[in-house]
Amino acid sequence: MQIHPTAIVSSKAKIEPSVTIGPYSIIGDNVKIGADTIIGSHCVIEGNTTIGSACQVFTGAVIGSRPQDLKFKGEDVFLEIGDNNIIREYCTLNPGTGEAGKTIIGDNNLLMAYSHVAHDCKVGSSCVLANNCTLAGHVTIEDKVVIGGIVAIHQFVRVGMLSITGGCSKVVQDIPPFSTCDGHPARVYGLNLIGLRRKGIPPESIKQIDQAFKLIFNSGFSVKGAAGKVEKELPKTEEINYLLNFIKTSERGLSRSCR
Repeated sequence: MQIHPTAIVSSKAKIEPSVTIGPYSIIGDNVKIGADTIIGSHCVIEGNTTIGSACQVFTGAVIGSRPQDLKFKGEDVFLEIGDNNIIREYCTLNPGTGEAGKTIIGDNNLLMAYSHVAHDCKVGSSCVLANNCTLAGHVTIEDKVVIGGIVAIHQFVRVGMLSITGGCSKVVQDIPPFSTCDGHPARVYGLNLIGLRRKGIPPESIKQIDQAFKLIFNSGFSVKGAAGKVEKELPKTEEINYLLNFIKTSERGLSRSCR
């Protein structure tokens, strides 16, 4: 274990021998850090926080400090961070709120400088949160999502997998999977074709998703009516079923088309 002599590390923390901790960082009692993780300088990691293996935490990140929620009364709350995450300078990641509340961040994510993940959020795997991206409480980010810089996401919003949201957007409703969104408030502009192709989605399936989008966002039907037409008229592929289920389970409603 490589711990800089100026770092303050609790003897109660559970830290794997291959962890590196930089100058002036502070590690609290209930922190667990996995193998080969590197903690930079001037970081604060506290609370019931678990960080997986092979993560990189850069200068000034504050991880696991009490949630910014007026309802929080000091309950036992948790923050779980998976493996191979890159957490850049001055990110702030909060635990859950309420009894046994939990914030969960998956694997292989890039959280750029000054990103904020608030209480009770769930971030999937292989996501990119660009600089100054701000997630309010109870936000869900699914897998392989890209969120641009200075984007603010309203509490309880869900962002569907393989979507991309442009910088400086204001997100107040659910972002559909496979979509490209932008604006104030964010609106659907079309498919995230690059993301779909990178995932290896076959061209025929991409064509079917595009047909579904045209029905849902550009046909003039209500979302419910358009979803019904998609269900009747298009093949029940994995992607179409996923899209329909996302729509049916949306609680804040969908961001609609810019057209």
